[in-house]
Amino acid sequence: MRIWHQSFTVLDDVPHYRDALSRHLKGAARPGTTVELHGMAAGTYPGSYPGVHIGHLYLTNLHREQFVKAALRAEAEGYDAFFIATIPDTGYEEIRTLVDIPVVAFGNASVAFAATVGSRVGIVNFIGELEPQLRRNMQAYGFGDVVGPIVQVEAGFTDVMGAYADPGPLVAAFERAAREAIRLGANVIVPGEGPLNVFLADQGISRVDDVPVIDSLGTGLALAETRAVFHRRSGLYPPRTGLYFTRPDAELLAAARAFYYGGAE
Repeated sequence: MRIWHQSFTVLDDVPHYRDALSRHLKGAARPGTTVELHGMAAGTYPGSYPGVHIGHLYLTNLHREQFVKAALRAEAEGYDAFFIATIPDTGYEEIRTLVDIPVVAFGNASVAFAATVGSRVGIVNFIGELEPQLRRNMQAYGFGDVVGPIVQVEAGFTDVMGAYADPGPLVAAFERAAREAIRLGANVIVPGEGPLNVFLADQGISRVDDVPVIDSLGTGLALAETRAVFHRRSGLYPPRTGLYFTRPDAELLAAARAFYYGGAE
């Protein structure tokens, strides 16, 4: 089984994260599953990092095209599932209308699974600007009443990237934020953003006090594998009705993409 993992990060720009991500997903994968890491194109974030772009709706929507292009390529190349490995689930609604292979998204999958473990999901992340998008997504998924507090860790992207050399401060910052989410009613924690999730998994953190911490990326991978199995067995794929699921005609899609993106495949 081959799973296409799509990050919002230019992975070669952050080798500590890339290597930790590779270790984590290899360890989480079932026997016989290959997870192939893909990041954004080099130069996507000149002079800044993904966390700056991800906090602006228009920039996020521009970058979404890289996810769409990747998903179309993944289906054409015979991958068994496409994993959107970023908590705002960039391109999720659009992509699942374009391909029949399973499409699994970090935020959707991790919160859905967390709701089977606890009754009130707290999200702990480090990009505060994402909260409105996360709230909107969860409402659209039907999880609006399940997700409770969203609390930010007192750290930024560079702090997370640098924490592999000195993990103590980030661990302490995460635990403070998680305890605040717990104080506000959460009884299961989803770590937001892939870099924070991978760091916590690398440190073996699965609980804060007596509250579980979900491995969001591991959960998304497990769902991608399960969906791929059912797709093989029965041809299971999403509905093909209504605005959010109907698949456009292939020629119509190709013509529109050629107009806007110069024939991008």
